[in-house]
Amino acid sequence: MRTLTNALLLLVAPMRGWHAVATHNASTMNVFVLHTVPLALIPAACWYYGVTTHGWSIAGDVMRLTAESALPMCILFYLAMLGGVLFLGFMVFWMSDTYGDHAKFSQGVTLISYTATPFFLAGLLGLYPVLWLDILLGTTVAGWCIYLLFTGVSPIMHVARERGFLYASAVFAVALVSFVGLLTATVLVWDFGPAPEYTY
Repeated sequence: MRTLTNALLLLVAPMRGWHAVATHNASTMNVFVLHTVPLALIPAACWYYGVTTHGWSIAGDVMRLTAESALPMCILFYLAMLGGVLFLGFMVFWMSDTYGDHAKFSQGVTLISYTATPFFLAGLLGLYPVLWLDILLGTTVAGWCIYLLFTGVSPIMHVARERGFLYASAVFAVALVSFVGLLTATVLVWDFGPAPEYTY
């Protein structure tokens, strides 16, 4: 319950939320199981429902994915989110010697998992996909996640604010490279594995 309270507090009062998360000092398993695993289900499940039931409109034509092709893609999407949190959490932990005191892996996972909270909650948009609205709100959510990253590094990783900015910038760079790598992997998966099948 405290995990959810801290996550919601981050949305309305980021600095208070980060300090609440920092004082909680939860283990990796606690954060991952109670926060990341259930919240990452929101975008995966909502988009599965939305793209198979309602679909989206392009030039007047409504496009949907078949349930058979959407299911493996949404499962892979879910696993990619979980893996992404663990990977970026490890990178935060790995860089801690450079930018501050030696930290724990749990701090890195905590920072990334809570930073991704707006992204997870924005997955509710997938219930009824509207392309222009998803792009608009998706850009806003991405900006809020970046803001949370830059404000969360100092309290969670226990570094000075000046070094925290450099630390967060390095993490952001790794996240961008990882995102490009994920897009490449997606194309490869579509060629050799689950691929979208459309119905109109």
